Amino acid sequence: MTDHAALNEQLQRLRTAHAGDPLPAWSLRAARLRTLQALLQEHRVELAAAINADFGQRPAEETDLLEIFPSLSAIRHALRHGRRWMKPRRRLADLLFLPARTELRPQPRGVIGIIVPWNYPLYLAVGPLVDALVAGNRAMLKMSEFTPRFSALFAEQVARHFRPDEVVVVNGDAEVAQAFSALPFDHLLFTGSTAVGHHVMRAAAANLTPVTLELGGKSPAIIGPGARFEHAVERIVFGKLVNAGQTCIAPDYVLLPRARIPDFVDAATRAMSRMYPQLAQSTQYASIVSDRQYQRLVALRDDALAAGARMHPLSEAVEDPARRLLPPQLLTEVGDGMMVMREEIFGPLLPLVPYDTLDEAIAYVGARAHPLALYLFEQDQGRIDKVLAHTQAGGVSVNDTLYHIAQHGLPFGGVGASGMGGYHGEAGFRTFSHLKPVFRQARFNGTGLLNPPYGARFRRMLELLLKRG
Repeated sequence: MTDHAALNEQLQRLRTAHAGDPLPAWSLRAARLRTLQALLQEHRVELAAAINADFGQRPAEETDLLEIFPSLSAIRHALRHGRRWMKPRRRLADLLFLPARTELRPQPRGVIGIIVPWNYPLYLAVGPLVDALVAGNRAMLKMSEFTPRFSALFAEQVARHFRPDEVVVVNGDAEVAQAFSALPFDHLLFTGSTAVGHHVMRAAAANLTPVTLELGGKSPAIIGPGARFEHAVERIVFGKLVNAGQTCIAPDYVLLPRARIPDFVDAATRAMSRMYPQLAQSTQYASIVSDRQYQRLVALRDDALAAGARMHPLSEAVEDPARRLLPPQLLTEVGDGMMVMREEIFGPLLPLVPYDTLDEAIAYVGARAHPLALYLFEQDQGRIDKVLAHTQAGGVSVNDTLYHIAQHGLPFGGVGASGMGGYHGEAGFRTFSHLKPVFRQARFNGTGLLNPPYGARFRRMLELLLKRG
């Protein structure tokens, strides 16, 4: 079912079911989470194999580390804490209204729409689904057409494990995605490019659907003057090359002291040889997902070289378009006019941008759109605090890359051009809940003193309120 009428029918089924049980008990929420957990555990190998087939090569180890593990960890975290998140939160009533009582009562929003990208198709489906389910919602997911084998398998398994009035998975092309984003969900989460994010938000606005947008952008890595340099390079190479750089929070470019550029090239080459020996024959380095993405990356690189950039291969392996194998390459002497410095790279190309002072590096980041992630390598706490205070990013890792996304106690989301809103853990529960404010008036109270007619007593009370206000 992929036409507009079918999508509306599926949404209406979910809406009707939610109306029949608008505040699911914890036992039901936990049961749904355990069902999702069983799906992942029972079909882990099949799911990884489908992703591998879609990419041409995606190591099962990376799928386990970056998709299966965080998905299962998110479920376990929700099962441990969800009951507590559900409880009403007592608040103090304003002094003048005592003995009234107030509270915030978490209430499921209803039906959550989730638009899933191709780069981490399992985790970026399951992560928001966990948050939607623990908050007591029903969910409808649109999978990426660029991972057709995985998307079909995931839809099949969800249909086997969940009722059609609990969770629904939709597959189809860009036209289906457009129709999906125009549905009147109670909340819509989109993960993908900034360009498509504009269209999604415009479609959602027609229904006044609240949105969470996870959009990416050019995430910088800053190597400070006091960084442990070899460690910094190794962690940047790791963060850049898992999934061959096809990660929304991968380091997009590196800002480093001008004199250390040759040192970075040497250290990155050594790190590359340790992590991916014999790259051409390696089964642990991912392919680029499609011919279109492969050609886009080659065009970014070639445009930079034509404009005067220098390329530094990190491996002796040669490019193989048939396998969509693109060995990692550093780029130096890059300029702002190059496409590689204007567009999110989303692949194994890494520009190096020199700076003379840390203030210059901070200004460079600040002059550009706010990124989804920022990575800082530095040991001096004063410098760390300075960078954190004078830059904006969706999230930050200090002295590492990527791992802030794996912290259940931290929300994950963008800011400005890199997105809006956040989820993960309790932040996700709150995103997919309405914290309904409730004011409970006491039997004996003084609010009647403010009733009309407005005489002398009212004016005395009003004067008192204005003085206290």
